[in-house]
Amino acid sequence: MLDISVVIPLYNEDESLPELYAWIERVMKEHGFTFEVIFINDGSTDHSWDVIEELNRKSPDQVKGIKFRRNYGKSPALYCGFAEAQGDVVITMDADLQDSPDEIPELYKMIKEQGYDLVSGYKQKRHDPLSKTLPTKLFNATARRVSGIKNLHDFNCGLKAYRRDVVKNIEVFGEMHRFIPYLAKNAGFDKIGEKVVHHQKRQYGKSKFMGWNRFVNGYLDLMTLWFLGTFGKKPMHVFGFLGTIMFFIGFVAAFWLGAQKLWAVSQGIPMRLVTDSPFFYIALTMMMLGTQLFLTGFLGDLISRSSQGRNDYQIEKTI
Repeated sequence: MLDISVVIPLYNEDESLPELYAWIERVMKEHGFTFEVIFINDGSTDHSWDVIEELNRKSPDQVKGIKFRRNYGKSPALYCGFAEAQGDVVITMDADLQDSPDEIPELYKMIKEQGYDLVSGYKQKRHDPLSKTLPTKLFNATARRVSGIKNLHDFNCGLKAYRRDVVKNIEVFGEMHRFIPYLAKNAGFDKIGEKVVHHQKRQYGKSKFMGWNRFVNGYLDLMTLWFLGTFGKKPMHVFGFLGTIMFFIGFVAAFWLGAQKLWAVSQGIPMRLVTDSPFFYIALTMMMLGTQLFLTGFLGDLISRSSQGRNDYQIEKTI
């Protein structure tokens, strides 16, 4: 087995790739690591794939490439890279030269010697515009709160190190690459650490990501991940509970209006029709919504029980 697999998703980064690979190769040889570099070309429209093919011709044992027909996104690129990785430790980094390969030996040491399952980089001093750094700070604060991983300051840092078991037992989909530490925690890999890493200025091109857009999408993905992690296998617990509460409140309100009307009739007291009261329609609406929520939970439970991943419990060992 190789010591290290370096997984690099990229989109239109042909200028930086030769320099990046030369840097990685130098670091690996200096420390005596056996390694592979897996480039995932995410539908680039420049000459990135030509550069990857040239690197492969020069270093066929170290350079691998995956080429997407179109741009799918970073999460699918990482998913395919993780599937191909053979190294004992898997390192991910961006292709824009803002992540330093000089960090690799220390990240490797933290996984192998200090026993971490995952180590995330922390770009404490960033060379990005305010439009990118401010949404990042807000996003990370929210992610820490929801995930319960209090020691991470930069969930979305591209420079991370993983024990091989981690990348083989998590599924990165949609835009969930921002929450890989949370995915790892949900899969039972809770030894998650952080390392302050050097953040360099971009040398070529411009950033492919807009700060505020990433923050909004990240927030929505975080809510999805929290719900799936908490109620994904038991949707009835949330929908059924909310539906029961709403139905009960609506039923009690309707019963009270009806009882009040019957009492007034029995006492000969004139009283307007129940249907003239706005509270009757509020109560009726709550009963209908409660019934719909309950049925949503029931159907969700049926779907969950019949899904292929219903018994996916991430077994670590068998004897």
